[in-house]
Amino acid sequence: MDGRDIGTVVLPNADYKFFLTASIDERTNRRFLELKGLGIEADKEQVKQNLIERDKIDSEREIAPLKQADDATVIDNSDLTKEETIELILSYIEKI
Repeated sequence: MDGRDIGTVVLPNADYKFFLTASIDERTNRRFLELKGLGIEADKEQVKQNLIERDKIDSEREIAPLKQADDATVIDNSDLTKEETIELILSYIEKI
């Protein structure tokens, strides 16, 4: 399950928590390519600004703000593929 408040609000007692992050430039590129793949015209700089604004709104909201759970493992997947990210998560689970 993923979401911006899963580890802190929805499932605060989960056995495993991972906080996935990536650079704003990588997230912009991923979202831009996703939109392009859906046939949606997009301006890359506008996509970036939308992501920055959404992060700000979600981080500052009063109820269930976006934040890393204290007991979450942080994974920066800026330079990882989806498959590599999954493998890394599984490697943490298999260690325990």
